[in-house]
Amino acid sequence: MGEMTDAIISEIKLTPLFETAGEEKIDSLYFGGGTPSLLSLSDLDKLIDALRNRFSFADHPEITLEANPDDIDPMKLKDWISRGINRLSVGIQSFDEAELAWMNRAHDARDSIRCIQQIKEAGFTNFSADLIYGSPLMTIDSWQNNLDIVIQENIPHLSCYALTVEPRTALDKMIRLKKKEAVEPDAQAILFGELMMRLGKAGYEHYEISNFARPGMRSRHNSSYWKGTPYYGFGPSAHSYDGSQRRWNLANNALYIQSIQKGIIPFEAEVLTPVQQLNEYIMTALRTIEGIDLERVARQFGTGPEEQLRSSITKWKEGGKLMEEGRKIILTDNGKFFADGIASDLFF
Repeated sequence: MGEMTDAIISEIKLTPLFETAGEEKIDSLYFGGGTPSLLSLSDLDKLIDALRNRFSFADHPEITLEANPDDIDPMKLKDWISRGINRLSVGIQSFDEAELAWMNRAHDARDSIRCIQQIKEAGFTNFSADLIYGSPLMTIDSWQNNLDIVIQENIPHLSCYALTVEPRTALDKMIRLKKKEAVEPDAQAILFGELMMRLGKAGYEHYEISNFARPGMRSRHNSSYWKGTPYYGFGPSAHSYDGSQRRWNLANNALYIQSIQKGIIPFEAEVLTPVQQLNEYIMTALRTIEGIDLERVARQFGTGPEEQLRSSITKWKEGGKLMEEGRKIILTDNGKFFADGIASDLFF
């Protein structure tokens, strides 16, 4: 971990600033990917110091740390707060014992409840829980129980993802060998509908397809991605985006460290064409509660794409999956089940 920390700090120092660097201050910082809750306090201090020495931060930035339930205890929580960490993203995944065992998670259901209570007792008012739905073990009753706990514990932010079987993974192989049951998309759709209904009734804002928040508790960091705001990323596999060029680091930890030690950031890059930028905007904006802003499309990409979008959405509006509010194109609740397909259909 020490070597990795030192390499990331070196990358922070080596990275050239965007041309727009002086225009905006850093408003959010996110420690995620891997398990940053395992970092020692000294390594965490070094990373934060390196970032503050390199960049100008806003007065009250959102600073999030990803953590697993089994890594959380009162002392760690106190130490994180003292370092300026003001938001946690906790990989709960499920409050159901059997499901956690099926996922091979290190924590159990009691850890899930315990860590939420400890987070609140430590003084964190802003935190998020990740839940996964749609495993073969999940029933409508067990999913409702998960959501009941979220509501009862008044968790301020929730990210919910349908279980996806990635090719060439252990789960994919076990399903093909009939050692685990296959994932059923129709069952997942029912669970997604239940999710929207129950959290909506409980007062949560469904502000992005997979994300729900109490009023005022949206993730600043995630929202920046969906708005197309430039961002820096540091570490293996990290992505950066300056508004037109995307770059991504080598994924291999050892090779990443070796390269950085030679003073070379190991990355690949691509410059997005105007059409690629427009399609990315369509894909990300459509997933949000604000939807696609036709005024922005016309301003950034021209009136031609705006007119084409207006024409392309007709069938989706007639089918009750899209609606127009002023100059915004927004998914209906029914349309949220088909978000990826609709976005693909609208691409240029």
